[in-house]
Amino acid sequence: SSGILFNTGAGQHILKNPLVVNSIIEKAALRRTDVILEVGPGTGNLTVKMLEKVKKVIACEIDPRLVGELQKRVQGTCLANKLEIKVGDVLKTDLPFFDACVANLPYQISSPFVFKLLLHRPFFRCAILMFQREFALRLVAKPGTKLYCRLSINTQLLARVDHLMKVGKNNFRPPPKVESSVVRIEPKNPPPPINFQEWDGLVRIAFVRKNKTLSAAFKSSAVEQLLDHNYRIHCSLHNTVSSFFNILNSISVYYDLHTDFFIREIPENFKIAEKIQTVLKNTGYSEKRARSMDIDDFIRLLHGFNAEGIHFS
Repeated sequence: SSGILFNTGAGQHILKNPLVVNSIIEKAALRRTDVILEVGPGTGNLTVKMLEKVKKVIACEIDPRLVGELQKRVQGTCLANKLEIKVGDVLKTDLPFFDACVANLPYQISSPFVFKLLLHRPFFRCAILMFQREFALRLVAKPGTKLYCRLSINTQLLARVDHLMKVGKNNFRPPPKVESSVVRIEPKNPPPPINFQEWDGLVRIAFVRKNKTLSAAFKSSAVEQLLDHNYRIHCSLHNTVSSFFNILNSISVYYDLHTDFFIREIPENFKIAEKIQTVLKNTGYSEKRARSMDIDDFIRLLHGFNAEGIHFS
């Protein structure tokens, strides 16, 4: 009715069905004291309904035309002072404080936004997000299923993820070419005590060819070069530390007890490929495939590599 030509290439598909809007808000379990983050508010169909129920909505919108439409929609109402609009690319700015995130997300930013959200601090309570159906199903996929992938295990490491409902393409204006789904994401608080960069480095290698055995996946020359480089840096740093402690007579006993930790000598005929395969064999994952491994499996494998001085970040 506003006469705006929506840019579908930028993911501008406005959720028009009030029943779906109300269902999303119901599933978000909004509180009067909540500050809500919304990304891609469009013309404000979801925004206005949330403003009626919460303390504040922070809407992030990149299109100045839609910002103007949203401002006009609340102008002169009691809702206007509860709305804050941030104009710009949400992926390139720091997220504000918020209690929950509710959004009909532009689908092309789905993956980077999910991880920006999950690595955000302080923790938020939950996120209720609309995604392309296949992306949503990848988020909740379990080991051994067709859609299980790096996205699945990385998301599930950091959060509990639930598929809430399917949304047909005719509920949008203009209709997208794909079906959609609404997903609930609840970050794990406290997060698992794992270096996420290390974790993601391992998972990335394993899932490049998720149907291959790990033994085969780790035989890539690029992987071997990366891990060899990291291993030599690790050994160099540990030898530097050991030399420092060797000088300090006051803690010589401590040094003697921890020699294995501080000193890693690299033999002249050292081959990282052999060390990698030894770790895989000793941990029992040499013939395993990423497609069937769960979070605990990857935690054990990462610990096995790290214990031998092999790192992924």
